[in-house]
Amino acid sequence: MGQELACNMRYQSRTLAGKALLETDYLLFRGEERLRVAFKDLTGVEAGDGVLKLDFAGGPAEFELGRAAEKWAEKILHPPSRLDKLGVKPGLRVRLAGEFEDPFLQELADRQAELLEGRAKADLVFFAAVRAADLKRVAALASGMLPDGALWVVYPKGVTAIREIEVLNAGREAGLKDIKVASFSATHTALKFVVPLAAR
Repeated sequence: MGQELACNMRYQSRTLAGKALLETDYLLFRGEERLRVAFKDLTGVEAGDGVLKLDFAGGPAEFELGRAAEKWAEKILHPPSRLDKLGVKPGLRVRLAGEFEDPFLQELADRQAELLEGRAKADLVFFAAVRAADLKRVAALASGMLPDGALWVVYPKGVTAIREIEVLNAGREAGLKDIKVASFSATHTALKFVVPLAAR
């Protein structure tokens, strides 16, 4: 999600000033002290009068977020799915390159995305890259998407065989612009590339 707001946090009988950052699976507070609350550890989420209250072992913590409190509570209670984060909508034409696990394929089927074969151009291209050498395919794969489409490069986290800077460079060398990063799974990251507006 990546939303950040300056706020006060009330925690363990103290009020601390800082910034709260709402991510996909945790809330991080940075200020006079640092607190990271994983959503999987929450036992309660409430919002009212501009305050977001999170209950957890060692808590609660209250964040004075103003009008954003209710929105943040809703996002914590109902986080976006993987396909929501990746922008997959029903009916979009999707092309896959590389090996993807069955759960992702099932999610695409459930979302009623149209999986393409042949030369038809796609709204979204998902490319599973395992090592840096695989990135030579980026330019060719980009040519198979619609001008306003997107290419997601999915690659393993924290391995030396392929690094984020190599993925970024491959996309840029293909004339693409990187606009978003998303957690694809516990083990993989996804980087989104699009054709710059001036080149469409």
